Amino acid sequence: MSKKDNTAHDRWVGYRPDIKILDCTLRDGGLVTDHQFDAGFTEKIYKTCVAAGVDYMELGYKSSKKIYSRDEFGPMKFCDEDDLRDIVGENPSDMKLSVMVDTGRTDYKTDILPKEDSVIDAVRVACYIHQVPLAIEIMQDSRDKGYEVTMQLMASSIIDKADLASGLELVVKSELPTAVYVVDSFGALYSEQVRDITRIYNKVLDGSGIEIGFHAHNNQQLAFSNSIEAIINGANRIDATISGIGRGAGNCPLELLIGFLHNPKFKLRPVLECCNDVFVPLAKRIDWGYSLPYAITGQLNQHPRDAIKWRAGDTPDDCLSFYDHMIEEVS
Repeated sequence: MSKKDNTAHDRWVGYRPDIKILDCTLRDGGLVTDHQFDAGFTEKIYKTCVAAGVDYMELGYKSSKKIYSRDEFGPMKFCDEDDLRDIVGENPSDMKLSVMVDTGRTDYKTDILPKEDSVIDAVRVACYIHQVPLAIEIMQDSRDKGYEVTMQLMASSIIDKADLASGLELVVKSELPTAVYVVDSFGALYSEQVRDITRIYNKVLDGSGIEIGFHAHNNQQLAFSNSIEAIINGANRIDATISGIGRGAGNCPLELLIGFLHNPKFKLRPVLECCNDVFVPLAKRIDWGYSLPYAITGQLNQHPRDAIKWRAGDTPDDCLSFYDHMIEEVS
């Protein structure tokens, strides 16, 4: 490499070194399998994320056992401490461990232990815009217990801009989260919309010290490019999953994001090894990723539940019938 090339490389590496990656392979990927994973799968993902230099790994949910049964769902639906330590031990790595709390579906006061009794570092609270006050209560409880807290503000594509600004103002007043995420729950956003929403976040969060995150879904094969657009417009907490695994159309692939960032702290080879050894064979047994039904729900700005149900039926690739069904649903 010439001196000129080295200089250009140094400028690229020095660009946005503040960007942090959160891997949610186990949490979002678990939605494909009801968090029922083969033996060794969870440990493999943990070791891959450590080797890849990922900043945060989201292990799963803190879900209410009054709502979800352990007979039906695997351990990472609940993230009990013994189950977590079976995977990560005392987590001797620098990578922080996170869990998600789904507002309205958690017994957070009892199930989230004090930080000194847990291997978890951070709690991410997922909510819809009308649930922001309750999400703030959950964040306060988790913060009081010693955790870093962040917020996952879902369904960004259907939030009225005035409501979004008002909700974010409440979050700023709380002085609780280190980051609030833009979430393209339906995989409906285009780059211009990502830009506009992220700019609203920038305006309201300016001076608060709260960072902007982005979580993309791949219904229209835009998860990666929309993540780049969010980065360009100031987001520095980006979600990804190995091989893009996630419910429905999946997420931004971790291997693409690492390749784009060109930050030497992130290592691509361990992720590619995991794709090769784990996800290539897994994709032959489990359905996730782009397909036309998911593209249709994304284009219509609809929750992918109908596409998920269709893909599990007898005619998963009959996209024309699905399109007619969805047009009837939304009309």
